[in-house]
Amino acid sequence: MSTDSDDGTNASGTDGTDDSGGGHCSTADSDGEVAEEIAVVSFERKLDTAREIVEGIGDRYESIDVIEYHGDVFAEHWGEYDCFVGLMASGIAMRKTAPLLDDKWDDPAIVVVDEELTWAIPITGGHHGANQVADDLASLGAVPAVTTASEAADKQGVEKRAKALSAHVVNGDSTVATNLAVLDDELGPVERLDGPRAVLVDDDVTVLERNLDDGVVLGTGSVSGADEDRFLEAWDRALAEVDREWADVEFVATATRKADEEGLLAAAATRDVGVVAFDRETLLEFEGPTPSKAKELIGWPGVAEASAIAGGADHDLVAEKTSHENEVTVAVGR
Repeated sequence: MSTDSDDGTNASGTDGTDDSGGGHCSTADSDGEVAEEIAVVSFERKLDTAREIVEGIGDRYESIDVIEYHGDVFAEHWGEYDCFVGLMASGIAMRKTAPLLDDKWDDPAIVVVDEELTWAIPITGGHHGANQVADDLASLGAVPAVTTASEAADKQGVEKRAKALSAHVVNGDSTVATNLAVLDDELGPVERLDGPRAVLVDDDVTVLERNLDDGVVLGTGSVSGADEDRFLEAWDRALAEVDREWADVEFVATATRKADEEGLLAAAATRDVGVVAFDRETLLEFEGPTPSKAKELIGWPGVAEASAIAGGADHDLVAEKTSHENEVTVAVGR
């Protein structure tokens, strides 16, 4: 079973993403933490179940193919897919793929599932797509048998944090130390550094790099208790007004005092984006143009604009804040 280690995403400055040390994410678009191209490998007698899997979860991926099993099938297609779903006994998949495994950052993820779709078992690459695929198979009734340490401890490690922040891990070998720190509650928030800059780090510091060159950040404030639907409506409207889509969104940004809003967290989970919460000092540094009564009353600047500016790679405000149903405010940063 996979024992890769993998957290709620908080970033301060941004509060809340080989033997030679060359571990890395091979492609920034898939960033090594998600699966986009899937192959379902099935014996002939199980092809109907394979097609059921395609029909059930195929629209969640860029591509999903069905390949009939033969003895060299994994070797033949190794490197072509982000994840193999083996519709077979786990022992078969393990024996056939073990000689092919080299580097967890480059190897495809592997999930096995039984013919009755009772269990979905990630056996390698849990944090590199296998857990994701197993969770998706749960919509077909399969129970995800996830064994990665951070999920067992109900925590989110640096690979998963990178995915939530639309980023990828640059130096993969560092994640052994940083994910152990996650398990011990010692990692702390993701820190943001603006360049150009030179930084000297040890090998237990994980570096995350943004995936999107022109992504946007949704800065969000709200009244206490705003529900998930209000957030989703507000965010969708804000994106439409700047002619952007959810694929352009790097993450949702807010203030630390709003970071536990249940409606916000539920809406972010629905859209599969991370939440970064900035402290008061950071928001004061990036205060937006629209006055806010909160600054006079409690010393905090307006959350939506300041967090959108702070979170954006260029610290630019694309759209000033708008209010939705007098419950949720949204600004768009870049």
